[in-house]
Amino acid sequence: MTDDLPPHKALLPSGLRDRLPPDAEAEAAAVETLMAGFAAHGYQRVKPPLLEFEDGLLTGSGAAMAEQTFRLMDPDTRRMMGLRADMTPQVARIATTRLGHIARPLRLSYAGQCLRVQASQLAPERQIAQAGIELIGHDSPEADAEIVLVGAEALRAVGLHRLSIDLTMPTLVPSLLDETHFPADKRAALSRALDRKDIAAVRDRAGPLAATLSDLLLAAGPADGALAALAAADLPAATRKLAERVAATVAAIRSQLAARSMQGITLTVDPVEFRGLKYHTGVCTTFYTPGRQAELGRGGRYICSDPETGAGEPATCLTLYPDAVMRVVAPHRTAPRVFIPLGANPAHAAALRAQGFATVAALDPDTSAASRLGCTHLMQADGTAVALSE
Repeated sequence: MTDDLPPHKALLPSGLRDRLPPDAEAEAAAVETLMAGFAAHGYQRVKPPLLEFEDGLLTGSGAAMAEQTFRLMDPDTRRMMGLRADMTPQVARIATTRLGHIARPLRLSYAGQCLRVQASQLAPERQIAQAGIELIGHDSPEADAEIVLVGAEALRAVGLHRLSIDLTMPTLVPSLLDETHFPADKRAALSRALDRKDIAAVRDRAGPLAATLSDLLLAAGPADGALAALAAADLPAATRKLAERVAATVAAIRSQLAARSMQGITLTVDPVEFRGLKYHTGVCTTFYTPGRQAELGRGGRYICSDPETGAGEPATCLTLYPDAVMRVVAPHRTAPRVFIPLGANPAHAAALRAQGFATVAALDPDTSAASRLGCTHLMQADGTAVALSE
C-alpha cells in the first residue's frame, strides 16, 4: 500500500473558494449597488464584527444559528468566540443595545461575509456573502411589504427585473397542530411528509387534519389560489389570524407594486411551508428569479431580543445573497483598460481615468506588454486612447 500524497498547498476547504477577476469586482459592485438601494429608502448601514464572544452571539435569535457556528478560543481573554453564520442576530444585538435609544421603527442595513459549518445541496458554499436590511420596532403588513419592495427595487438596480417572491408563514402548521392538540409523538413524521410535499404521506399521517393539510399543500402556488384555500380552510382562531396576516401582507405588497408601477414580479404563497431560519416567527419571504431554483434572498419576521434583559421587540428582515444574484444577472462590464507607456504625461492618464478607463502604467519601455496585461487600449502621445485592435 502506498502512502497518501500530501495535500496540495493551494487546496481550499470544502465550500470555500477564491473569487478571481473579474468576478470579485463584479460582486463588490453588486453589493454596493444593493446597499445604495437600501440607503435610498432610509436604511442606515452598520458593520458588526466578524467574531463575537459565543455567549453574546448565540443568544436571542442567534441561538437558532448555534449548530452552524464555528467556534474558537480567544487567546487574549481565554473565552470562547463564535464566527458569525448570519448577520441578522448581530444587527439585532446592535439595535437593542448600542441603538436602543434611537426612535422606532429603526431601519438598518449591512453587508459582509458569513461562515457556516455545513452547506446545503442548493447552496454548496460555506462562506456566504450577505447584504440585507432590518426594520425593527414595528409589526404590520405594511412593514412586511416595505422589506419586500425595498429588496425588489435593489435587485432591479443590479439588473433583475423578473422576480418570483414566495411568502410563507412557518408558524402556521405548528399553530394548527397545537390548537387541535395533534399528538406530539406523530408530529415529526407529519412534518417530514409536509417537508417532502408528499401528499399521500400527509393524508396517511395527518389524522383529522388530513383534508385541511392536503388542501393547503395542493394550494401552494400563485397567491390568489393559495389565499383562497386558506380562506376556505377550517382553521381554529389563532391559526386563522396567521392566515389573515399572510393575506394582508400580500394585499400590502400588491398595493405598493401598483403605486410604483413595478412589473415582472410574481407573488406565490405556500401555506404549509415551514423551512427557513429557525428564528423566524411570522410572515417570511424567499426571492427567486423565474427558471432558477437558487434562492436570491430570504427574510421574515422575528423577535429582536436584548441579550441582557431578554426583552424583545417586533422586527422583520431580508437578506440577499450576492453570490446567487451574480449567477443570474448579465455579466458585469468592467472598465476598458488602457496601457500607459513609460514616461507618458500623468495628466493625460488622469484624463482617461476621468473618462472611465482603468489605466495600467508601464514599468519599462516595452509597449508589447499591453495585450499580455489585458489592456484593450493604448494611450498615444497626445493623450488619446486607441483600441489595440485598430
